[in-house]
Amino acid sequence: MNFISTVKGSLLEGFYPEGWDFDKIDACCANAPESVCEPQDFWNPGFTPVPCDSLGEFDVKMGHEIANEIKKAKERGEKIAFILPVGPMGMYKWAVYFLTEWKVKCDHVWCFNMDEWADADGNTITGEASFQNAMENAFYNPLGELTVPKDHRNFATKDNLPSYPEKIAALKAQGAKLVLVYGIGRMCHIAFWEPQFGSEFTSDEEWLKQPYRIGAKLHPLTIEQNALTSFRSRTSLVPCRANTVGPALLFQADYAIGGADGVLSRGMQWQGMSFWMTLRYRPTRFVTSSYIPTIPGRLFFMKELAGPLCPDVN
Repeated sequence: MNFISTVKGSLLEGFYPEGWDFDKIDACCANAPESVCEPQDFWNPGFTPVPCDSLGEFDVKMGHEIANEIKKAKERGEKIAFILPVGPMGMYKWAVYFLTEWKVKCDHVWCFNMDEWADADGNTITGEASFQNAMENAFYNPLGELTVPKDHRNFATKDNLPSYPEKIAALKAQGAKLVLVYGIGRMCHIAFWEPQFGSEFTSDEEWLKQPYRIGAKLHPLTIEQNALTSFRSRTSLVPCRANTVGPALLFQADYAIGGADGVLSRGMQWQGMSFWMTLRYRPTRFVTSSYIPTIPGRLFFMKELAGPLCPDVN
């Protein structure tokens, strides 16, 4: 007796995206933990999952990866552009640490925050709970005189988000490398590009052409994920919409730095299924993160997420 055998006629019938095949999802999750890093035929040869034993190790390695990309671009005399998340966050203090130690001035860096809480019209949240505030406090301000120039920082407001495609295209035309930094949502979203959006398009090719969305409707489980991880369980504080970049920007990245750290305490976690779907489901518009392995880069993950994903019988 399980989800698959009892979902018909339940309150969850039709709740998940129409493209989700739960037999296939279950098969993804049943893989042996020791097989997690085995390359698949649809992976980019430059894509590598990197296991981490602790959250401290995870934060340091992600932060170093970001800082090292900035440092290498400076040494080459090139511009570099980042699409950045607010979550994971621990990496930013280490990116600041390494850049400060190396004395790398970030005047060659352009940053594009991937999303922001919004209402139906795309008006964005301000103040302490905003992603812009989080980025300023975690990354830009601590860098001091080495920081990314203010006119190189982009936030996903309804006025500025539509300018992302042109700005990124111009930077790439000037030789800039585009680096995607990301986390993976419970619903396998990257940024807030939700899997139910796949139903709006007739093909993956059409879906892949979408650059952004204003006032995007978030999946209920995305709301609950953020209530648990960012709002101390208080669902009433979580906006139900967001402005977000889409596949046309996310998956044109030249390199991607990812993080999966969704472990809790006492053996509990929320991200194992999403993590395995990312690695094994195969690319489809109904599982946004399934396209991640097609990009060169590193996906840092907490070893616990590899499983085994089965009930605790102790």
